[in-house]
Amino acid sequence: MEKTAIYPFTAIVGQEPMKKALILNVINPTLGGVLIRGEKGTAKSTAVRAVADLLPEMDQIEGCIFSCDPEDKSKMCEVCLEKVEKGIKLKIVKKKMKVVELPVSATEDRVVGTLDIEHAIKKGEKKFEPGILARANRNILYVDEVNLLDDHVVDVILDSAAMGVNTIEREGVSYSHPARFVLVGTMNPEEGDLRPQLLDRFGLVVDVTGEKKPEDRVEIIKRRLNFETDPHGFGKNFEPLQRELRQKIIEARKRLSGVKYSDKILELIAKICVTMGVDGHRADITMLKTAITIAAFKKKNEIAPQDVIEAAHLVLPHRMRKKPFEKGVLDFSKVEEIANEFAV
Repeated sequence: MEKTAIYPFTAIVGQEPMKKALILNVINPTLGGVLIRGEKGTAKSTAVRAVADLLPEMDQIEGCIFSCDPEDKSKMCEVCLEKVEKGIKLKIVKKKMKVVELPVSATEDRVVGTLDIEHAIKKGEKKFEPGILARANRNILYVDEVNLLDDHVVDVILDSAAMGVNTIEREGVSYSHPARFVLVGTMNPEEGDLRPQLLDRFGLVVDVTGEKKPEDRVEIIKRRLNFETDPHGFGKNFEPLQRELRQKIIEARKRLSGVKYSDKILELIAKICVTMGVDGHRADITMLKTAITIAAFKKKNEIAPQDVIEAAHLVLPHRMRKKPFEKGVLDFSKVEEIANEFAV
């Protein structure tokens, strides 16, 4: 069966903040995902599938429903860990990161999975029927129209994204499995917003609109039609750019743990969050993680104030206090003023 052609990530015209947010999350999945807000037809779903296709293949344990990493015992499921501890040789396969989609109609059981209580009582062993979070482990979980989902289901997904674990408890029986994934939610604000408590738990948020320049819109039309006419040939034309970006992502992942930051950078982040009236401390932590990831992607070993400004554009807009009927547009001139005071 021939593989369905995926539109190349580097062929997407414009939408730079969205592309940056996706790249940063696949470099560093601990950022907490990204919520993409915008009108229909702005390449939201195209970009999500394209970034997954762009990434290199990864090692997985063959037959494992959780796609466990054979090199990381700390994040293995119970079955794979037991095999390792017994010295059983694991078969390893290489597979691409995939996009696991969550339908709007999804129930909690379909998301988290189910436990067969009768089997547990009769046999004295757990029997788990995996849900969407099991398949999402080490992949991208794509939630389209996240604002139309039941709040409780969104809460469960965000909990797993934050903890990296999904725990199911039924009638005193519990089961846990790894659930580390890149969370991407999309929504059209015209159809209703997320509750502030849920909105705050998305690491990054970007707002997208259609391109305004006629020349950009013309280029979008040309590229789309060329892709539909000859997907293989179109993809081949962008392969050098795809390869270059893929390599940058691989290198950034390796550099991530070595990026340093000073106390001055921490003071800058704290001052920005206090000045902009952001509640809680999630914004501070996410801004630091995002600035680290930005620095790694830029091939730097230390965070600069400019990296913090870039991070603020993605981390702060959805965390601003809003008055009734106010859109909460962030005045970034204040952020830049604060950053200039800290510039070395």
